[in-house]
Amino acid sequence: MAVFTELSDEDRQLITAAYGFTSLLSVIGIADGDSETTYLFRTREGEFIVTLFESGAQPSDLERAFETMEALYRHGVPCPKPLRTVDGHATSRAAGRLVAIVSFVPGASPTFANPAKCLSLGRVMAEMHTVLELKAKCNPTDLRIGAIHGALVQENVFFLGEEVSGVINFRLRHDDALVSELADALVGWAGEINGELNKNRARALLQGYQDVRCLTDGEKEALPGFVMASTSKRFASKRERILLPEIAMLAYRSVTSDILR
Repeated sequence: MAVFTELSDEDRQLITAAYGFTSLLSVIGIADGDSETTYLFRTREGEFIVTLFESGAQPSDLERAFETMEALYRHGVPCPKPLRTVDGHATSRAAGRLVAIVSFVPGASPTFANPAKCLSLGRVMAEMHTVLELKAKCNPTDLRIGAIHGALVQENVFFLGEEVSGVINFRLRHDDALVSELADALVGWAGEINGELNKNRARALLQGYQDVRCLTDGEKEALPGFVMASTSKRFASKRERILLPEIAMLAYRSVTSDILR
């Protein structure tokens, strides 16, 4: 990504004042990322990621994302610390754009996830789900519901070595069955090009998850179906979609025969 929206001196001063920074040391445009404009602000108070939303973002959406990150950060889950304005808002405005700021997270997203990284991701995902699960009275056959990240893809997870250093970008957080996000992570991080799940990576991710949060009987029973659905979504727009039923069934069988034994 290139920096889309340039910040004038006046824009920088607006942001500095809105968040109570005492001194702005440097401003660096970030070339990586999605379709938003992103800057690194170095201040006396620390380093922060400043995002200017080019389209589609609403203050209410970002408020929910901030509340989710705040809950996770309080419980020690590795994610950015949201920075509110001096008036307590999740967003401000500058350069005609909605602005949100979070603390800088060290690390980098992986080009390849080995089993050790999958193990760490599984643990962090379970920590997130444990904090965000809706605490309703449930029986062992129920699918537990809570807020999920919604986009636990490689570019949204940073690592230092083999350990997750931070999960970023909570804009797509929403309430859903927790096992649905586990299935998406298994497909995204352990899925092969033919749809089958890599046994070592998938087992590591599932082990890491259950080290922190044990799946209910209902979730274990439902997981293969969710993996099948997630695989179908992954391949629906690809050239291989003509083979989609076979690919989805291969993913289903790899969970039932190899991963959940």
